[in-house]
This record gives sequence, structure tokens and C-alpha cells, in this order.
Amino acid sequence: MNPDRSYPRRRLFFRALAGAGAVLVAGCDKLSRTEWFPKLLSNTEILTREAQRAVLPRKSMAQEFPESERSPEFRSNGTRMPNSPQYKALAASGFAAYRLQVGGLLEKPATFSLDQLRAMPSRTQITRHDCVEGWSAIGKWKGVPLTALLETVLPTAAARYVVFHCADPMERDGTSPYYESIDMDDAYHLQTILAYELNDKALPIPNGAPIRLRVERQLGYKHAKYVMRIELVDSFDKIAGGKGGYWEDQGYEWYAGI
Repeated sequence: MNPDRSYPRRRLFFRALAGAGAVLVAGCDKLSRTEWFPKLLSNTEILTREAQRAVLPRKSMAQEFPESERSPEFRSNGTRMPNSPQYKALAASGFAAYRLQVGGLLEKPATFSLDQLRAMPSRTQITRHDCVEGWSAIGKWKGVPLTALLETVLPTAAARYVVFHCADPMERDGTSPYYESIDMDDAYHLQTILAYELNDKALPIPNGAPIRLRVERQLGYKHAKYVMRIELVDSFDKIAGGKGGYWEDQGYEWYAGI
């Protein structure tokens, strides 16, 4: 828990801002196809990010909760089962053949099995998930801190972002796999983990099995599910739509801090 007693009040302020933005963002599919709306969101994002950073230090902790406040059910956000033959084959075998590839701007690119990830140092945290669809839930997550992974692969000085490539295609024809990204400040944050357990059980498929990102100080669409590959980059220019995430390419804000 954060020892700063004023922090929860500041966090509520930013949640209110995020909630107001969520109403707009949740219905912006058509607007995102215009020329002016993505520019408006981009300018708003810069103001939001800078305002939050001015008030909340980048190392501030998201609120953590006692066991008694866990939600009875933690619903799935987005995809419930990736429409991918490769993913379905992995799931059918209990993810025994799963391998997380970590590459890009690193000194030691590596591949990790699920057992290897589970054998690394772990962190458990009970946190609140806030979705742009207007719902929230409190869940108990266990996983490997992204910091521990980065200490193994050694990012180069040129690395500015961590990109998470996922198994779930976003189009009916099986194209446009989901992806998300965070900067190095969030990558090294204590509460940023690659979760493999939810509420003391193996992560369910609807919630992102076998691995999902938890970046607790941002809205739900940043918490990439079904993570298959991690890439460290210096820019997003050559990745999909160049905005740093699937929904960001549609007009959502890249920085979704709460």
C-alpha cells in the first residue's frame, strides 16, 4: 500500500477523469475514422499524461486491497477465446508447448516456457481493474514482475517501449492480432507483472491464459491478454498502425493512466 494518505483522493480524481473519457472513448468507433477526432484525442492524451505525472510520481503504487474485497467474479474483458488454430492447439495441451519470445533491443534475447516463468521471482497483488466499458472488478493476481524478465534479457540503452504481441486476432478473418505497449517507466514499475494466476488458480482462458500483462495504473485495454511475444523497440513506426496498440490505432489514447 502507498503510505501517502492523500494518494487515494488524487487517484479518485483521475478515475473520475478516466470515467468521463471512457464514455467518449467507448463510443468512438465511427469518430475514430474521421481526421479530426484522433487528433483531438492525441492532444487530450498529452494533457492528461502530463497532468498526471505532475501530481503522481511514476513510482506511485496503485491501490491494493484485502482478500475480503475481492470481487465474487472477475469477468472477461474483450476476447474470451482467441480464434487462432495455433492458440487453440496450445490450450488443448494445457499450454505445455507455450513459449514466450522476448526480443528486440536486447543484449540477450530469450525464450521462456510457462514453467520457467513460474520458477522466476513472483509477486502477488490484489488490485482493481477499470474497463472503458464502465465496469470494474477486484482480483488477486500472481505473476513474474516484468522487471525480473528485463533483468534477464538486458534491454539496450536505445529501448524506449515494451510491446506485447498477443494471440487473439481482432478481425473475423483472423488478421490484426491484438498488441499493446508501455514505456520503460511502467515496465520497471513494481506492480507491472506478467500474470499466470487469478484468484489463486491458473489464469483462465477468458482472462488471458497462459500469460497476461497487469499494468495496474492504467485502464483495462492496456492489460494485454494471451501474450505470446514481447519486443523492445525505440518507436512504433513499423508496428501495425504505428500508435502503440490495437485500440490506439483506432483512436484510443496510448497513455491510459488512472
